[in-house]
Amino acid sequence: MSSFKYFFLGLITFFNLATYGQELKFDKKFYDALDKWVVIEGIGNPPKHILGFIYLDPSAGISFRHESNLFVLNDKLVKDSVNKEAMITARLSAGLADIAVLSDLQVQSLGLPKEPNWLSVYKVNEGTSAYQVSKGLWLNSVNASHLALPILKAVYEKDPKASGLQFELAYAYNHVGSFYKAIVILNKAIEEEPDNFWYYRELGFALKHLNNLKEADKAYKLGIKHSNDKMQNAEMSINMLQSYFQVKDRPKFDEWKAIFLKHVEEGSQFLEYLKFFEDNWEMERK
Repeated sequence: MSSFKYFFLGLITFFNLATYGQELKFDKKFYDALDKWVVIEGIGNPPKHILGFIYLDPSAGISFRHESNLFVLNDKLVKDSVNKEAMITARLSAGLADIAVLSDLQVQSLGLPKEPNWLSVYKVNEGTSAYQVSKGLWLNSVNASHLALPILKAVYEKDPKASGLQFELAYAYNHVGSFYKAIVILNKAIEEEPDNFWYYRELGFALKHLNNLKEADKAYKLGIKHSNDKMQNAEMSINMLQSYFQVKDRPKFDEWKAIFLKHVEEGSQFLEYLKFFEDNWEMERK
């Protein structure tokens, strides 16, 4: 094959890659895109997308800083000029639609730095246990405990007494279904802080899901004893009501119903759960 043919095929390949490189795929969860340039899908014709950077603010959570609007015109990514004074920051929460993560090629084509200069402010304490526990906390809060778990386990191996660590690690274990591991962490935590109702809340949750209702009952009662938070007390109560509804234990159900009604606030969605249990008590167990 002549050198011209090689050149021609190479040129075609280059343009194909350039065009493909501008494609936006909205198929990533925002919590999988920490420290990445991303695009939130927009509307219109052509769609006005939102370009920005996702990062962790240890004190406020997983955040998105708006850089500019972004369009795909003639198979090319085009962004608006940046208005620094109008730059907007938003805290991200569970439920955000999937986003597109920009490739290195796309970042370069848009004239963006690999990381914005301001990011270093939020990473000053990145190597500390406090920062890593905070990262785990915010990942837990957006239903990304599968990502929080390895971070929190690493801290626990070197600094098991780090503030807030035991609860966040137990929470992460519970929410990935590792209930026995959560119980081990929580029993140690309760030895050190026997008045911390959060530990009993997670312990009750783990025991309930292991179908150990007798011990879950005890844990939740201790949690309520040490808590002044009516919403948390109502939640712990409704969890036990659900369990006793499922096994059709009417005496225990009525006992927890009385506890629940002492704590539930008017208009709470938990009242709807109680109504469902009452209305469907005769429903056949599966």
